[in-house]
Amino acid sequence: MIAADFSHLSPHPMTSEIPSLQAAVQLYFDGLYEGDAEKLARVFHAQASLFIAVDDALVALPVPEWLTRVAGRASPQSQGAQRDDRILMIDRSGPVNALVKVSCLFAPHAYTDYLSFIRFDGRWQIVAKSYGIS
Repeated sequence: MIAADFSHLSPHPMTSEIPSLQAAVQLYFDGLYEGDAEKLARVFHAQASLFIAVDDALVALPVPEWLTRVAGRASPQSQGAQRDDRILMIDRSGPVNALVKVSCLFAPHAYTDYLSFIRFDGRWQIVAKSYGIS
């Protein structure tokens, strides 16, 4: 077996951003489960929208309107819902763009979310979310 020492190499800029991107996703997970609109507002860009296909229609919901709905409903946490959220994929296409696929289980619903992130103003922000419910 041949062992290689890569300790002298500096991390690639795109991989060095992964922990801060994962922290943004964790804030998203926590905000969803806790029903915390303020946490969610910290990870979403104010001009972002959410998209879902319902029957034969594409529904677009601006984030400010969605946050009002989140704040006005019972959270999965307050209802004692089982929680299982995980990052399924991170795809980076440059230093400021990322697509993150996540799954969120808030029983009885399971969601698959595609979160489009842009690193702007010193932090990762979700600029679009498309999702499905199973």
